[in-house]
Amino acid sequence: MITLTDNAATKVKELIAAEGDDALALRVAVRPGGCSGFSYEMFFDTDVATDDLTVDYRGVKVVVDPSSAQLLTGATLDYKDGLQQAGFSIDNPNAQRTCGCGQSFS
Repeated sequence: MITLTDNAATKVKELIAAEGDDALALRVAVRPGGCSGFSYEMFFDTDVATDDLTVDYRGVKVVVDPSSAQLLTGATLDYKDGLQQAGFSIDNPNAQRTCGCGQSFS
């Protein structure tokens, strides 16, 4: 399953605090689509299915459905905030090919 860097966990906690709902979890999913075959999807969710995988990273609840978990094994979610690069990025060792936007893979 995916792991979060300290920077990513801190930023997600900030975003959840801004939403004002401590029950929110970060859902990370892989969906068919994008220019390379699969695309990442991340959003806040309060719905957790019984077969979802759930893990806590520094107070951030991360939820992944079983089919996405297979494609995210060993992946890392990071957050950078700099002049050259800003935002979330996923480093996925399962991706054989990625597109230029970094949002899809195969």
